[in-house]
Amino acid sequence: MINVTLPDHAPVDWDDWRIPLQQFSDATGLVASAWDAAGVRRIGPLVGSRLGTLLAGSSLWADEGPGTQFERGLVQATCVAGASTASQFEDGLRVQTQPLLLRGAVYGVLVFGWRFADFSSPLASERIARNIGVPGHLLWNEVRLDAPVSPRRMGTYAALLGTLSKTLDRQRETIADLTRVNRTRELFLATVSHEMRTPLSALSMRIELLLRTVPDLAPQAVAGLEAMRVHVRQEAGMVDDLIDAARTLTGQMSIARAPIALGQVMRDAISTVEIHAHAKQILMQVTPVDYGDHIELEADGRRLQQVVWNLLYNAVKFTPEGGVIRIAIRRNGELVEIDIADSGQGIAPEDLAHVFGAFNLQQQNNGTGLGLGLYIARRIVELHGGTLSVSSAGRGMGATFAIRLPV
Repeated sequence: MINVTLPDHAPVDWDDWRIPLQQFSDATGLVASAWDAAGVRRIGPLVGSRLGTLLAGSSLWADEGPGTQFERGLVQATCVAGASTASQFEDGLRVQTQPLLLRGAVYGVLVFGWRFADFSSPLASERIARNIGVPGHLLWNEVRLDAPVSPRRMGTYAALLGTLSKTLDRQRETIADLTRVNRTRELFLATVSHEMRTPLSALSMRIELLLRTVPDLAPQAVAGLEAMRVHVRQEAGMVDDLIDAARTLTGQMSIARAPIALGQVMRDAISTVEIHAHAKQILMQVTPVDYGDHIELEADGRRLQQVVWNLLYNAVKFTPEGGVIRIAIRRNGELVEIDIADSGQGIAPEDLAHVFGAFNLQQQNNGTGLGLGLYIARRIVELHGGTLSVSSAGRGMGATFAIRLPV
């Protein structure tokens, strides 16, 4: 099926009309077709009666048949007027149109009818039969058994089809709106990525350059630059989280699977938070001591490291000085299990269901961040076909985050 483009560049899938139009024809006995605004028949003619079947077997709706030319003229008139039109073919068969609109612009036309308005005569049937290339007596045999469609009943059918078309066209408008919003979101993401990451990278580089190359900096200047370095890294992390979260919402986040050794992923993730743990005198215990070197799986190592790092960073942030973080790694059949348990502030039962929500911030000891880390982490694990869950005995009782990944 070839699609056309609506005024706002959203494509029309004409197959969406095929089933509703066929059901309309079957229910009413009318013949129905769908045309685009350029005068090309996209669907039909669809028939729902013996008379319609006979007409479809004639030359009536051939490429340049009299019925095709007749319908094309009605379509052109409907597109110009932007409203329904009605006429009779050979002063006998009633035909009507219904415009298809998107924000007031006609993008197509439904043509329906091809039934007699009153009881026909053998002479009228003979005249129409000669025009469409069928024996007159065959057409008369069908016509005399076919009940005429009165103007009132035709109006009822038109109202029914109008309601159907408005419903589908409202859906098209909604889809067009969503498409436009998605395009805007993608543009926003690209802008954020460039306009925010670039100056942050430049600022970070200048701070590192000052710390490494300028001799005899005053202690206060060094302390200030190091604080700035921390803040720049935090801002860069928040920009990355915002972009990842937006990609998750739009279904654009993806993973690149490859054979990996879990031990290396765990070491890299743990090493990034060790300095923060040491600063708070938090003990980090890893079981087994080889960090899971014996476990291999198909996964995105970079994304999986991001998940583990995020969970460990939160554990360090919410665990008081002198606390303990236990990391257990094991293979259980076809699953890889990673449990990260801390002795921190814990989570109240009523808050457990909201831990993985976007922009969900812990109210205690969480002065930085956007509250997106756990939301992104769960999505990454789910993209791997796994699960990420949390449990806690309550406030002050610590929390355990459990990663389950298929090998």
